[in-house]
Amino acid sequence: MSIAVKKTISLPPELAREAEELARAEGKTLSAVVQDALRAARATRLKGELRGIQGFWSRKAKEKGVLTEKDLARYLGK
Repeated sequence: MSIAVKKTISLPPELAREAEELARAEGKTLSAVVQDALRAARATRLKGELRGIQGFWSRKAKEKGVLTEKDLARYLGK
């Protein structure tokens, strides 16, 4: 059984209404809707960070002339 930490949050009236409507429509609690939204926001943030890291290393590889897996194997001495 997981432990829940209770927090109080404030939402603008329209957003609160939308969240409550979504909870009713999906048969979830308001807490579950907020948890889902936070998980989705975290996933989006992490995907963005990953794309940034991939872009960085892709640029570095291109600077070294590493464009294919064969190039990489050759560069790494495999």
